Amino acid sequence: MENKKVVLAFPRGFCAGVVRAIDIVNLALEAYGQPIYVRREIVHNKFVVNELRQKGIIFVNEIDEVPIGSRVIFSAHGVSPEISAAAKARHLKVIDATCPLVTKVHREAIKYARMGYTIILIGHSDHDEVIGTLGEAPGSITVLDPEEDIDKLHVPDPTKVVYLTQTTLSMNDTRNIVDKLRLRFPLIKSPASEDICYATQHRQGAVLELARKAGLILVVGSANSSNSCRLVEVAKGAGTTAHLIDDIEDIQLSWLKDVRIIGLTAGASAPEGLVERVVSYLNGLGYPDVETTGGIVENVQFSLPPELVRATQNTKSSGRKLKGKIL
Repeated sequence: MENKKVVLAFPRGFCAGVVRAIDIVNLALEAYGQPIYVRREIVHNKFVVNELRQKGIIFVNEIDEVPIGSRVIFSAHGVSPEISAAAKARHLKVIDATCPLVTKVHREAIKYARMGYTIILIGHSDHDEVIGTLGEAPGSITVLDPEEDIDKLHVPDPTKVVYLTQTTLSMNDTRNIVDKLRLRFPLIKSPASEDICYATQHRQGAVLELARKAGLILVVGSANSSNSCRLVEVAKGAGTTAHLIDDIEDIQLSWLKDVRIIGLTAGASAPEGLVERVVSYLNGLGYPDVETTGGIVENVQFSLPPELVRATQNTKSSGRKLKGKIL
């Protein structure tokens, strides 16, 4: 009989938008020093947030908690124009860590609102990303939660309707929703390119591959991480038992009973260190072999805000000059 084993999904974990957002916070701290404020969680993972908090980053829920004239970073999920205006009114120095793929959805919303379209925004109404997008054109956008009844939707002009989506939804569920929308509104327009981001698509595809091999799938990620929750749903939809875990303490030994192959992946905001810890823990529970499945290599990189790049370069340059004088 073969050894019990862990099969790792590839790709998994951090996407380019998350890497960029975390880099922005760290570089801002390096360039400007404390205090640095961040509105909401920079990414939806409690370990990432706690690590940054330990470095001195101050997380707040709302802009009015940031002292006038201070430096604040907007999270990767984006904000509404109302939040930007509130920051300006408080003379805050803003660094925007919004994922460029979320910014794309914001721009689409603005464009279609100006053209007089009703925008159906498919997404979770309580998610920061959806709240931010809705704020771009609240009079034109109707949020459609994935579980809501499409038949209850009413629009002023069925010939001028477009759908947009949250970037971290289940691809399969969204496809089904869009198909129903097309039946209800035959002339509905779609975004110029897919709103669900590349990382979400790749990670869900890797989970489907895992589901063909594993008797159990563990998804490393926080409960408020939409893309992590969708990975659990995708695995279950493929007929495999799946659980979301923040860390090894969440793993229940009863889950492992009679399971020979455990699939393991991580949401786009979960650090690889957590995955490694889970692998080590499972090794100790009698799963000595580890292999990887999937083969999509992600080479996406997003540029940093130019003002932050300049500030970081100036800081490094000043440091070199100062060191030279000391010598």
